[in-house]
Amino acid sequence: MIEEELRYLGFTDNEVKVYVTLLRIGRGKAGRISKESSLERTSTYNALKKLQEKGLVSYVIEANRKVFAVAEPNKILDMFKEKEERAKLVIPKLEQLKKAEQEKENILKFRGYEGIKTVLNDILKTCKDEEEQYIIGSEGQLTQRMPTFAKIFVARKDKKKLHAKVLLRKGRFSDVRSKYAKVRFLPQDVPSQSVTNIYGDKVAIILWSEIPEAIIIDDKSTAETYKAYFEFMWKNASVK
Repeated sequence: MIEEELRYLGFTDNEVKVYVTLLRIGRGKAGRISKESSLERTSTYNALKKLQEKGLVSYVIEANRKVFAVAEPNKILDMFKEKEERAKLVIPKLEQLKKAEQEKENILKFRGYEGIKTVLNDILKTCKDEEEQYIIGSEGQLTQRMPTFAKIFVARKDKKKLHAKVLLRKGRFSDVRSKYAKVRFLPQDVPSQSVTNIYGDKVAIILWSEIPEAIIIDDKSTAETYKAYFEFMWKNASVK
């Protein structure tokens, strides 16, 4: 749904209601917007103010009353491009601060869905175009529990043409729908409570518990050991 996508982009519930209402009616006074969006007048005004600050809504004065109108939807892209440019300016400063105050950690721990996003985005950041990664135990949890992000993640993998070898149990569904993925199967009785991603000099392990958790091991020798284990299992896995 469009409302869900807007919330994913950082819109509040009230902003979503007001923005979608304006998209539907084109332009209108606050009273009509309030009625059409089923919001109290105060909440409507607050949402309109926030949307104006984002450059997504404007108004004109007609008969001493404000009439609000929505900007072109592609203005949302401009908004995020501006944020991206600001982020590019601040990231080097943050990296300098990190290097100055702490040594690089070999093991990083993450918790919650935002933590899982960080881990998967690290795969995209670390892997070069057309590089290969190795996955053990991808059985649909990402698609089931983070469906919107799963689509974005796979699309970005395909854009970079990241190849993948995937091992999962027979009869199981894979999160990996990439056209660059090859899948082989392990016996059904092989336990798979987690997903292991091997990429570059790193190993990321995701545990899909009630609150998902993950770790990234940034160590070349560890990654090479996991790759060796993977290749052994790959050679002995079935193709169907």
